Amino acid sequence: MKRESQSEEAKKVHQSHGSSSAGEHHQNRLKLEKSPYLQQHAENPVDWYPWSEEAFMKAKKEDKPIFLSIGYSACHWCQVMERESFEDEAVAQLMNKYFVAVKVDREERPDIDNIYMTVCQYMTGSGGWPLTIIMTADKEPFFAGTYFPKQAKFGQSGLMEILGQIASLWRKDRPRVLQAGYQVTQTVQEISSSPTNGSLTKENLKQAYQKFEDSFDEIYGGFGPAPKFPSAHNLSLLLRLWKRNGEEKALKMVEKTLDAMWRGGIYDHLGFGFHRYSTDSKWLVPHFEKMLYDQAMLAIAYVEAYQATGKEQYAEVARQIFTYVLRDMTTPEGAFYSSENADSEGEEGRFYLWTQDEIEAVLGEQSAELFCRFYDVKKKGDLEEGRNVLRIKKPVEEFARDEGMTAAELKKILEQSRKILFTARKKRIHPSKDDKVLTDWNGLMIVALSKGAQAFNKPEYADAARKATDFLLKELRRQDGRLLHRYREGEAALPGYLDDYAFLIWGLVDLYEATFEARYLREALALTDDMLRLFWDDKNSGLYLTGIDSEQLIARMKDAYDGAIPSGNSVATLNLLRLGKMTMQQEYEKKAEKAMESFGKTINRSPTAFSQLLIALDFTVGPTQEIVIAGNLLQEGTEKMLQAVRCRFLPRKILILHPQDEDGKAIEKIVPFVRSQNEINGKATAYVCESYACKAPTTDLAKMISFIDSH
Repeated sequence: MKRESQSEEAKKVHQSHGSSSAGEHHQNRLKLEKSPYLQQHAENPVDWYPWSEEAFMKAKKEDKPIFLSIGYSACHWCQVMERESFEDEAVAQLMNKYFVAVKVDREERPDIDNIYMTVCQYMTGSGGWPLTIIMTADKEPFFAGTYFPKQAKFGQSGLMEILGQIASLWRKDRPRVLQAGYQVTQTVQEISSSPTNGSLTKENLKQAYQKFEDSFDEIYGGFGPAPKFPSAHNLSLLLRLWKRNGEEKALKMVEKTLDAMWRGGIYDHLGFGFHRYSTDSKWLVPHFEKMLYDQAMLAIAYVEAYQATGKEQYAEVARQIFTYVLRDMTTPEGAFYSSENADSEGEEGRFYLWTQDEIEAVLGEQSAELFCRFYDVKKKGDLEEGRNVLRIKKPVEEFARDEGMTAAELKKILEQSRKILFTARKKRIHPSKDDKVLTDWNGLMIVALSKGAQAFNKPEYADAARKATDFLLKELRRQDGRLLHRYREGEAALPGYLDDYAFLIWGLVDLYEATFEARYLREALALTDDMLRLFWDDKNSGLYLTGIDSEQLIARMKDAYDGAIPSGNSVATLNLLRLGKMTMQQEYEKKAEKAMESFGKTINRSPTAFSQLLIALDFTVGPTQEIVIAGNLLQEGTEKMLQAVRCRFLPRKILILHPQDEDGKAIEKIVPFVRSQNEINGKATAYVCESYACKAPTTDLAKMISFIDSH
């Protein structure tokens, strides 16, 4: 049911909310929303509104400020604040009396979140979720913070105290409040519109490497102190710097970090997949939520590390991530869910933690003894009540040697125990799932599966990526071609953001290289043209987060910061470079260079905050490789040539297949330069060029490999 047709139902919901006494059943307007996060708050006694004109009109009519709360379904502290405050009658009475309360799912509305997180960082020096903003009915913010306990404690103000003080200020000193809101709004608008243009060169890549080296944790891997986030795109950049300069330390930093994360408690050793981040420097105790985007970005990093090193362990981790996603995070139609919660039974991590006694009860004493030593399970535990986070203390080979067995024998025993414990764990109450489908995060997973399909020669991964892509193109696109952001329970809604376009285009380009179906390249080009039309900044270059047809907020934001996931600008820039090389549309490459330069000043100040954009710079600096294989997929020679390319770490390559049939004619329309690149003497033929300077075509596999490896 769309919101336009909900007015009568909304009235009924509002009437059922009323001013019930403690213990009575509450219901607010969030019951009508599709977001699982908003629905979690539908029975709070707080009279929540979704972000809507109705809420702002009410605030104006009743002369009240807006209490804006932004969070997401898997956010642990969002749930804590709900339990402590938003389910509390005393808090609700205060909020309902003096404020209009608005709830926003940051995953549905990254545009709103981006603006008010900028506000919070400007006003307080930090940010996070839950994000708490108090603002006027004109959306001008004058108070910002994150989590607040109900009552003041440990020097932190309590929500009850804050609400009372602001209600008093609103009544007694309104001009001061309004002036503060106006000044903050002006500042955010200046931040969003100020040009940050500057030139970029390969020196920026060296500068970034030095910053990563300076902050690298030599003991535990990763960068900086706790908490430690995976930030897989940092590792992907370092792999490219190793490839460019042969800098062994760059590769060592990547391997140390990937090894430490996989062996640590941030990895789910029973069910696979990564938790959100580590609360300590050792990667031991995580925040237990599992996000789709982390699975995608980390799978990409492990696939690339496998291509770079040939180490089977990295391939195994990537395959396990895919196992988890395809088993637990895939819709019946083949798209991907957003996240799994950290909490179950009211406790964070309860589903994933084990006592030694619990393991012994499931496995039996003998098998449990070996399992517990390998995964460092102790009687006293890592956390309260003797609970343990599973982690691998020693590498498999070293532990096996100490036990007097081969690594293969040890792996077999451990795998048997893992399956038994995994089956036992399934009987526990599972953390809730945020089952909405987001176009941007699905795009990232399509990239990861497409890369895995190529590197591991696994067509089933390409099939999964194809299925998700076809779902998005069918269900999350309007009849006029406009992408939409969110799908749930049969409804697609919200005009797509820059990230939706950029990440899906990335997925389409990689899916083309995994399947060589020309339609995916064609869709990538059509969406790219739409993206430039909707999001490009004609004045200062770069791309806005929101389209020209999106809701107008107090500022139109544009940034390239690569945080938990890469920014839309960073990904779009690399897409433009790749598609420009593939199709010889130089306008794309010019746009990419302008986009990079539009953030040049900011990148020069803090290069490690823009690692994905520096990956695009690495591609720009080159040299790039353009590889065309003329031949049909069913030919043995074609398959061997393709696999020789795909198993290698070639981050600055584009790969085109030119079959000698109707499919070949389809790709010729998109990539005109392949028309003259045909089979020689009926054999699969490789055309290898480096930054448009081409080697002689060859039908010899060894010679093709020598051309590629000389790069």
